[in-house]
Formats: sequence, structure tokens, C-alpha cells
Amino acid sequence: MGSWLVDELLGRGHSVISVDDLSGGYMRNVNKDCTFIKGDLRDTALVNRVVSDVDIIYHLAAYAAEGQSVFSPIEINDINIKSMNNLLVAAINRSVKRFVFTSSMAVYGRQKAPFSEEMPRLPEDPYGAGKAYCENMLEIFQAAYGMDYTIIRPHNVYGPRQNIADPFRNVLGIWINRLMSGKAPILYGTGKQVRAFSYIEESNLAIANAGFRDGARNQIINVGSPEHVTINDACSMVLELMASEQRPEYSPGRLLEVEVAYSTTGKSEELLDYRHLHTLEDGLREMIDWAKQVGPQEPSYRLPLEITKSAPKVWADKLI
Repeated sequence: MGSWLVDELLGRGHSVISVDDLSGGYMRNVNKDCTFIKGDLRDTALVNRVVSDVDIIYHLAAYAAEGQSVFSPIEINDINIKSMNNLLVAAINRSVKRFVFTSSMAVYGRQKAPFSEEMPRLPEDPYGAGKAYCENMLEIFQAAYGMDYTIIRPHNVYGPRQNIADPFRNVLGIWINRLMSGKAPILYGTGKQVRAFSYIEESNLAIANAGFRDGARNQIINVGSPEHVTINDACSMVLELMASEQRPEYSPGRLLEVEVAYSTTGKSEELLDYRHLHTLEDGLREMIDWAKQVGPQEPSYRLPLEITKSAPKVWADKLI
């Protein structure tokens, strides 16, 4: 997502500094016209240098593995919360004008879908709890210091450049990667869970607009597709588009997984000009074409499980 945002901002004539540790990204996605720094946002000195002369911060960096966070809460929230705290302090000390934060639909928990921005934060897992903390900190710092923010809550973003080697997140990418490797897609539980998958190009334009729209100042805004489908139907679509004869393999349901999760779109359409132009089939076709060019990737278990009790067997035994 970060690389798409950098491209968009550069295309609008802005000067962009990009920071990433490349733990889930690749140099091939980095635009040569940005100032790129490979680094970890938990490094306070690095953050202070980077934020020394910027007007807007877009904070997309996170270890965004919601399901894994139940089994790796220490490292995931260290990455996500410490980075946020460093950026917030640096932003206040250097009078940043606006802080755009990509949060997550995970803050809604098990409330009735579609999730609207007026709903309370009721996260069900450590990842969602960490994102809720970050949102609350922005509100606190705005009240205390007057720094404007825009909180974006994207959901299930997919498309070209996604890290398909990650075995814990980005289910469409996991399926595509397994199919390219001659393996069957894995589904957890019944496959009747409902999600709305959001094509990167559409989500990206709305996120870019969030830094500049007056109406988006100090707002929380859902960004993502209104087209919701079951996991079974999404998997069937991937199999059909890849002309695969594989059939899904079902594993036991994952701990604390929310059954039905998708969000409203009206506020993003009004304030950020979000438009849903790609059907899931359209977006998958483009993602699959890109993935075939990249080729199958070896799954990367970079961040180990801290708790193995009740963990999916395919995760614990590294079978993805």
C-alpha cells in the first residue's frame, strides 16, 4: 500500500520521504523519485530525523496480521504501538500539519455489519486493540496540541505488489501463491465468513486525498469495497480465474475470527471521492496477472508464533 501511495503523491507533484524496513515489502516497489530510507520506525532517532521537515505524515507501516496477533501479541504490538508513539511525539515537536493514519476495520470487533464510523471501538484481538490505542492517541494529541489527523479504516486491501509470501495475512495472495506452487487453497472453518475485498488502486486514491481535504480533518473514515462475498465464493473465483482443478482444503476455524465484517462507504465517497470501480473479479484478474509475472514465492515465517496453544496447525507446523 505504501508504494502505491508514494507513486500517487509523487504524481501530484509532492516531495516524498518514504521509510520502510522491507520486512514485508520489496525494493522493486520503491519509486526512484522518492527519498527512500530503509529503517525501523521503532528507532526514535531515525524517526526524529525523518520528520524534521515534513508537512504531512502518512502512517501505513504496521505488522498487519490480525489473526496472528492472538498468537504473537508481544512483537506485533511492539512494532505497531512503538512506531506510532515515536511518530506522534516527533510530529508534535516538529509542528506537522496533519497525521493520516491507516487503522483497521479490526477496531469494530464483532458488531453488526456493515460497520459505520459512529460505532464504538470494540476490538476482539490484540491487533485491533493496538489500532484502537493508536486512534485514541491521535484524538488525545489533537485535543492537547492541536495537530490535525485523519483516521482511515481500510479493509482487506488486495492487488498488485502485495506480499504473497506472507503465510499469515492477505488471504487472496496466499491462495494465489499456493496455486502457482501446485498446492490447494486453505480455508479456515466453514468458509461462510463474509468479507469485502478492496482493490488497492481505489483505496489508494482515497487515502492520498485524506491528507488534503478540509472535510476529512479530524475524521474517522472507512475506506474499502461495498461488494461483500463469502470466503467460499472468493476462493471459487480465484480457482476459476486461474483455471485450477485444485479444491479447497478446510482447516478448523481460527481463534476469535469475526464471522461477518465489512464497512459502510458513504463517508469516504463524500469526503475522499472514493469510488468502487473494480469488481472483485476485475481486481483479481489484475492481481493474478501480476502474480504470474512475479512467480511463486517461498512462504516467509519471519515473525514466529509466541503462543502455539490453539494455533492453526498449518501455522504452527509451517505448512502454508
